[in-house]
Amino acid sequence: MTHLKPQHDFSGEVDCTYKEERYSVRDNGAILRHPRVGNRLRPTDGQWTFGKPNAKNGYMEIACVSVHRIVATAFHGVPPTEWHVVDHIDTNKRNNRCENLRWVTRLENVLLNPITARRIAIVCGSVEAFLADPAKFRDAFQESNFKWMRTVSAQDAQISYERLLAWAAIGQHPSGGSLDRWIFNRTTWLNQRVETIPEALEIKIAKPLNAAQRNWKLLSEFPCCPQEYTEDPITAYAEELKLGSVFCRNDNYSSLLSKSVLSEDRQTLYVIAESASKNVVKPWALAEITYENGLFVHTSLGTFFTQEGAEKQYSLAQGLEWTGGESIDDYC
Repeated sequence: MTHLKPQHDFSGEVDCTYKEERYSVRDNGAILRHPRVGNRLRPTDGQWTFGKPNAKNGYMEIACVSVHRIVATAFHGVPPTEWHVVDHIDTNKRNNRCENLRWVTRLENVLLNPITARRIAIVCGSVEAFLADPAKFRDAFQESNFKWMRTVSAQDAQISYERLLAWAAIGQHPSGGSLDRWIFNRTTWLNQRVETIPEALEIKIAKPLNAAQRNWKLLSEFPCCPQEYTEDPITAYAEELKLGSVFCRNDNYSSLLSKSVLSEDRQTLYVIAESASKNVVKPWALAEITYENGLFVHTSLGTFFTQEGAEKQYSLAQGLEWTGGESIDDYC
């Protein structure tokens, strides 16, 4: 497999204006500042760059302007309010790939990001203690470690995010070696294992970055997964699901929504999907969607030869009695 370097690993480019400056921006986090009409060319004009790191806060900058805010503006629009900040989803301040950025309030930055929440809990004892009196811990986060942070390719971003998410689930990383080596070195994760691996480590990060999958053979994308939601994320997901829409897709197949239902407590979403291809042995699938640690987790509950087989498990998963007949899935 070919591994692209971050500077070559991009697929989209847009123009935007930020603080009265015009930029071309790539989805890998690289920017080019255009010269001002009628003015002298500045040293950083007309050059593609990821920016230079600010030694005090770790963010990448161009002429004292934060690169992440330029990229977020270019690909996600202007901030909803003046109080919104940019969340680096993987907490790597030098990873300004557009899919790693999102506009959030400062409170959402704590509540929606499990990696940030874990770091806060380590320093403050718990997220609740921090939220009760943030000023009390103002000086506790000044000695931040920026040495591990770097610009990354899309593949390395995925790998490092999964490792950081795993760390957030257990609160420790394998011993031996530096933090950046553990996060980014492809062989380190394979050679060093945590003795007790919780269920959370079985989760794989999918697309978009706030989606994950469990018991899924292929890394997939879930196009209906909401990017913006309020206090009830599962209900927001249910509202995005439309009959016949693409529920899941990957390099091998796409599946279309056939039926969905919310559990009585509105904390779980059950989905029946049918393969878009006619040449599939088991074209029907059942999935369960929950919201865990800031992620929409898609758990496969099985694939089926027949619609009746999927419908039966769909009913049983909800705690309902199955009143239909038997199918080949009852014997295979």
